[in-house]
Formats: sequence, structure tokens, C-alpha cells
Amino acid sequence: MRNQRSFSLELKRQVVEELMSGESRPAQLCRRYNISSSVLYHWKKQYSRGKFNNEPTEEGALRDRIEKLERLVGKLTLENEFLKKGLQHSLSWSQRNGKSSPGSSLSSSISGGGVD
Repeated sequence: MRNQRSFSLELKRQVVEELMSGESRPAQLCRRYNISSSVLYHWKKQYSRGKFNNEPTEEGALRDRIEKLERLVGKLTLENEFLKKGLQHSLSWSQRNGKSSPGSSLSSSISGGGVD
């Protein structure tokens, strides 16, 4: 089994900064440091998010914010669907048992079915 190599944060930062400055092309850096292009671009993504003891770039900070908001939207959507199903289940159970729900008398009086 092949051992996984580990690279220092300093080396990663150096490689990414060299890439971003335009001094070297991605293929040149991959050959020089014997890394794959996917590793190089993964490091670049980490760098933009400030993972190498550097300030995150504005783009990286915005991407983090977008991901957090998307997770929140997903969570709220699931909660909303759960509550809707619970309400529908409760209403259908009340109607089957002949019990009126708290809002049904109000809705019937609004629609014209109330007492004159």
C-alpha cells in the first residue's frame, strides 16, 4: 500500500502563490513538485478560503457564506415540509373523527356557511 505524502502549509502556500502570480503554469508546478493537477486546484481552493494561515480572498469568503446560506435554506425547507405534513395529518384526523379544527368555524363563516 502506498503511503500518503503530506506537505507543509508553507509549501502549499508557496506553490499556490506562484500559480496565482503567473510565474509558472499549472503543468509546470505539477511536474516540479510531483503533484497532480487536482491537488494543485484543491490547494488553490483552500488558499482562497484562508486555510494556509493567510487572509481569505473575498471570493473565498463569499463562497463560504453562500454555502452556509444554502445549508440553512435546505434545513428550513425540510422543517417547513415536515410542519406542513404534520398540519395536514392533524386536519385530516380531525375531520375523520368529526371534530372541527380551531380555524374551521372561522373559515365556514367567512365563506357564507355561518349563522345569520
